[in-house]
Order: sequence, then C-alpha cells, then structure tokens
Amino acid sequence: MKLRRLPDTELEVLKALWAAGGETPRSALEDTLSSHGWATNTVNTYLTRLTKKGVIACRKLGKSNYYTPLVTREEYQAFEGRAVLDQLFGSSLKGFVASLAGDGRVNQAELEELQQYLEELKEGK
Repeated sequence: MKLRRLPDTELEVLKALWAAGGETPRSALEDTLSSHGWATNTVNTYLTRLTKKGVIACRKLGKSNYYTPLVTREEYQAFEGRAVLDQLFGSSLKGFVASLAGDGRVNQAELEELQQYLEELKEGK
C-alpha cells in the first residue's frame, strides 16, 4: 500500500485507533472522539474513507463494526516526516534542524539526545 497524507480529521480517527490498541468497536471510537463534536454519520464517513484507503480494516461482528489500524503510528510518522522534510527542506535534514535551532526551539538537552541518536545510527544500533 502506498501511503498518502491524511486530512487532519481522518488522522484524528486513526490516532484514536492507535490509542485504543487493536481491534476497536465503532461505539468505543465514537466515545473517544466525542470531544470533536462529530455526529455519528461523520465518524462513519471518516471510517469508510480510511477503510477505502487501506489504512484501517473493518470487520463486522453481529450488528457492530470493529476497526483495526493497518498502518502503525511509526510507519505513518516516518512517511509524514519524510514528506514534510522533502517538501519544505528539499530533503535537507540539516536545514530542518537549523530552522528549529534558529528560533530557540531546540535546547541543549535535545541537541545532546539528537547527537546520541546519531552516534547510535553510526554504530548500527
């Protein structure tokens, strides 16, 4: 399956599924997403779209539908991160980090954490 960027609303539904951790009944998703103020039909529309895109699976059991994410949070984050990096920084990781550091969003502890991670990558961990 080729991933595509999801609209924010559909991403919220997918995040709720990730948080639920596995096969989840629609009613539980509606409860989790209630803070958005979406009608039942709206939630159903988002679930149908995500199913058609191959991002989630739907299994009917009795009168209830159960949904399972087919894309992990990590897979989607990697896809989305790479897409943003490519689109805004021309694949320049250095440019991305420089933009964050330039406005003070990266503190010394985060730089040290990043350095440690880069060292681990070099060592093949």
